[in-house]
Amino acid sequence: MKKILFLLLSLCISSSFAQEYFPTNTGVKSSKNNVYAFTNATIYVTPNQTIKKGTLLVKDGKVVSVGKSVSIPTEAQTIDLEGKSIYPSFVDVYATFGIEKPKRQGGRGQRPQYDAARKGYYWNDHIRPDINPTSEFKFDDKKAKELLAAGFGAVNTHLEDGIMQGNGMLVALNPNNTDAYRILDKKSGNYLSFSKSVKSRQSYPTSRMGAMALLRQTYLDADWYANGNAKNTDLALEALNNNKNLPQIFNAGGYLDNLRADKIGDEFGIQYTILGGGNEYERINDIKATNATYILPINFRKAYDVSNPFLTDKIALSDMRAWNQEPSNPAVFANNKIPFALTTHDLKNVKDFSTNLQKAIARGLDKTTALEALTTIPATILKNNKIGNLKAGSYANFLITSGDIFDSKTTLFENWVQGAKNVINPMDIKDITGNYTLNVNGSTYTMAITGSGAKQAAEIKKGEEKINSNFSFANDWVNITLREGDNFTRLTGQLDNKQIKGTAIDNNGNESKWAATYTSKIDEKKKDKKKDDKTPEVFGVSFPNIGYGNAAKPQKETILIKNATVWTSENNEVLNNTDVLIKDGKISKIGSNLSSRGAKVIDGTGKYLTAGIIDEHSHIAASAINESGHNSSAEVTIEDVINPNDINIYRNIAGGVTSIQILHGSANPIGGRSAIIKLKWGENADGLLYNNTPKFIKFALGENVKQSNWGDSNTIRFPQTRMGVEQVYIDYFQRAKEYDVKKKSGQPYRKDIELETLAEIINKERFISCHSYVQSEINMLMKVAEQFNFNINTFTHILEGYKLADKMKEHGVGGSTFSDWWAYKYEVNDAIPYNAAIMHNQGVTVAINSDDAEMSRRLNQEAAKLIKYGGMSEQEAWATVTINPAKLLHLNDRTGSIKVGKDADVVLWSGNPLSVYSKAEKTIIDGAMYFDIEKDLEKRKAIKAERAKLINMMLQEKLKGGKTQAPKKKTQKLFHCDTE
Repeated sequence: MKKILFLLLSLCISSSFAQEYFPTNTGVKSSKNNVYAFTNATIYVTPNQTIKKGTLLVKDGKVVSVGKSVSIPTEAQTIDLEGKSIYPSFVDVYATFGIEKPKRQGGRGQRPQYDAARKGYYWNDHIRPDINPTSEFKFDDKKAKELLAAGFGAVNTHLEDGIMQGNGMLVALNPNNTDAYRILDKKSGNYLSFSKSVKSRQSYPTSRMGAMALLRQTYLDADWYANGNAKNTDLALEALNNNKNLPQIFNAGGYLDNLRADKIGDEFGIQYTILGGGNEYERINDIKATNATYILPINFRKAYDVSNPFLTDKIALSDMRAWNQEPSNPAVFANNKIPFALTTHDLKNVKDFSTNLQKAIARGLDKTTALEALTTIPATILKNNKIGNLKAGSYANFLITSGDIFDSKTTLFENWVQGAKNVINPMDIKDITGNYTLNVNGSTYTMAITGSGAKQAAEIKKGEEKINSNFSFANDWVNITLREGDNFTRLTGQLDNKQIKGTAIDNNGNESKWAATYTSKIDEKKKDKKKDDKTPEVFGVSFPNIGYGNAAKPQKETILIKNATVWTSENNEVLNNTDVLIKDGKISKIGSNLSSRGAKVIDGTGKYLTAGIIDEHSHIAASAINESGHNSSAEVTIEDVINPNDINIYRNIAGGVTSIQILHGSANPIGGRSAIIKLKWGENADGLLYNNTPKFIKFALGENVKQSNWGDSNTIRFPQTRMGVEQVYIDYFQRAKEYDVKKKSGQPYRKDIELETLAEIINKERFISCHSYVQSEINMLMKVAEQFNFNINTFTHILEGYKLADKMKEHGVGGSTFSDWWAYKYEVNDAIPYNAAIMHNQGVTVAINSDDAEMSRRLNQEAAKLIKYGGMSEQEAWATVTINPAKLLHLNDRTGSIKVGKDADVVLWSGNPLSVYSKAEKTIIDGAMYFDIEKDLEKRKAIKAERAKLINMMLQEKLKGGKTQAPKKKTQKLFHCDTE
């Protein structure tokens, strides 16, 4: 009998949710209708499919049917939405909703951790593809309400922690049910980033290039593991292989890191969906070339408070531009046909999402594209066709609005998720939009009420004068405050047919009656025109997008420089009153009375033409310099972290520098691979790199690598002595030798990027530039190299080179040194300014380098010091910054001197280049003019004018009531050998 009663009761109860047959402890459930028919609405089935006066039929949390002629069941509850619109609810494809932010392990003063703490997993704790956030998920009602009010119906959430972060899950923002029902997909994507896990103190990696190298090695190891070659069980690699068919979502950040992430993906045949940083508009062609779909945050920065003129100089022009340009980022994507989704990620307040989205639309983002970015594109990213649309079979996640979802005056009434209603604003608010004649205390005004629902607003004028006023309409009551000078009047009233009537009280307490009489509809065309007039001016992007950037990238030209004194750097040759023709990026002719049709002619009379300066040891133009997590980091490369936006590139070309080697730092005995670049100001990172560049790597000796200057709490990494440094080299070279033998034997082997690099050294395919100071260690490394049958290429710094210059000559190693630096730490106590000259006189190829962002733009003066300290000739001194570093870098067949056929990397100086009074007037690289002293003056004037204009725009923003932030000074971090 009990069983029969239970079955009868079950049949009587109409359930909204599939799980409602589950037994609960809530007593007898109430019956409710779960079939809804929404009629007479403008329905956006997809962003590109709209039905006027259509019907949406919903049952059991799903869309049953949508169209103009939908058969409505008798049991359906019909809701008439005449004049209203229905949109698919938005989807946030990148969220951390419901997952607590992980807490950082440890604190200051704790010793570094070099080994992994997770047993049975990958050797690096920051590789965590095995993480599944389901067990940590807790539905956040407060956050859900905020997201629902912003129009979102589903979020793709995950635990944001680690370089490989594990899988995400798709969650419906349905406060009315259990996780079992609202979790739509427990494995919706695989997440990655460049940031380490806060749950581990493992040191490696310490840099962006280290993170990139770790990702590469992990992918290689995952393939090795998948092929059954590993002897141990690795739960992290198993998870990575199991997740490889999921959408791969990479939190990169700004455009430079977007390109770096895509580079990793391309190497392994993975197309990431990339979470951007909002500055992609700066290099949109490079972004488009990734072929990636992007997820764009719209956390646009607030204007800076520039009301105090003494503080405005703190604000970098690039930051001012970013305030002006960031809202255009989505429109730039759309105009370039790059697919993207929008996200609330990094917004401090979800309420700002709608405001910022309207800013993006005001800057040209098409509304259809905006809707795609919030519905169908997130669904495509997640490979889920049941969200982001209102087709039959999709989840009943939809919005009911008063009109255009992206109009600031539109009211969002309801957000239905899985067929459950969430009221955002009451739907029965009266529409009182229109033009009115307002009469108060004998004065007549015009009042234009715009918007709808809770977002109605009013503009009040007396004649042509706009009156300062506040307006609100809620619960059928109109509240207006009029301010005229020191007087104000408060009006309260209600709608009565075509009039709004009520009571007015002025600031003296006098009470009177007021009325506003409806006269006409709002002229929508006039309103739209007025809106267009408010579109702010957007400043153009330069390359790079900072003050001294170029409006367009410099192009190769045919250039004829006439009557100059030419220092060729070829066998100390000086040519007086000589012409040099540059064509197709090369030095075409050298001689007298040259001519070339169509050439740009530059008068070099009284001026000096030289090859461009080459800095063998630089740390500019990079986003990171040291990977200090291990005692060997041969797997990392500076090429991964080139920063083409570094203003020091421009400062260097203004000092006559055309090429540099960006070296890894000296944090470990075996550092990372270097990058050799031409300083083509305005090019992207790849465009700076030499084609077919010689392969180099940084090694280091001395105090830094044995951690004698790292502080007591950090000194636990091997080696701790100079003896240990030698043993590191021997051990690693022996391992590389054995690795190379196995690789060449054809046996199966685990590809190891670090050992691949070291094997290149043994095979004389990669050259070492070694940070060095002390004679004994210099001697030691030469012996180690000879033990493994190769030579050291360059000792850099080498301030005790004068003590063993004869041995250096015998070994065949060059010296790249400072002119007169010493006494800045203990191991340079024996440095002398005659060091370069003594090595040169012994036949060693000697270069003067900078190792410093400031010194690098004055290398001509550093070379001049060699004339005083050691008696070198002008041409010998000049060779130390031109042809000699070219020889050390194995580029002397391409650059470093003025010779027919070489790259047109030349500098025109106002006078003798070794003089402190001489200036680089024109710097030409590959036949393109990258610095011109006259254009530099024009840029300075343009910067001043642009700053003034942007400051005025920010002042206007503040006057209009916009939010501002305090001025902030941007301080650039300058890298040196020991910079972390």
